[in-house]
Amino acid sequence: MTLLTSGVPIAFLGLPGGVEWLVILVVALLIFGRRLPEVMRNMGRGITEFKKGVRGVEDDVKSSEIPPPAAESKETTLPDRDRFDSDEGASS
Repeated sequence: MTLLTSGVPIAFLGLPGGVEWLVILVVALLIFGRRLPEVMRNMGRGITEFKKGVRGVEDDVKSSEIPPPAAESKETTLPDRDRFDSDEGASS
């Protein structure tokens, strides 16, 4: 169900413009009054703590990832022929 405001769906309203921000500011001042600076300061601290937490989780994920295996060399090392021949002679 799409909510309509004067025939226009709310999804198409977009971000508030200048007058809407002014109304939001006045309502915030009426609700919070003198406490508004304190409320904003606490919101800023909360956002900072949230970012630190997210950064910490990202660091944990990166440190727990298994590094990709080293590229294997295409050169094959063959056993020493003299040693191999001497082993055969000893068992006969």
